[in-house]
Amino acid sequence: MASIDFGMVRRQISMQAVLSLLGFACSQRRGGQVRGPCPIHKPRSAHSRSFSAHLERNVYHCFRCGSRGNQLDLWAAATAQSLYQAAIDLCEKLHRPVPRSSHPKAVRKKSMPDS
Repeated sequence: MASIDFGMVRRQISMQAVLSLLGFACSQRRGGQVRGPCPIHKPRSAHSRSFSAHLERNVYHCFRCGSRGNQLDLWAAATAQSLYQAAIDLCEKLHRPVPRSSHPKAVRKKSMPDS
């Protein structure tokens, strides 16, 4: 059985694409970094800046709820799905084929942003 190639999903889908799907409203932008209300814990104020995403590095961090990771982690957390299901869902929403891998560790390995 082929598994999902999470690295390929992260290379093909940008943080900007995920933020757009989530309806993220940027309240501050500095270069490749955007700040605004967290799409995971959804603060009451639309002007909140607790959430920060770096669009070029494809990483995010919320200083309020503590969530952090890459664009696939963000989609999984914001939609309350497993990483596996989030990868499939994200590819479907963006009309992309789900990249498959025959390597068994592709499913078990926790996806982390590249440094």
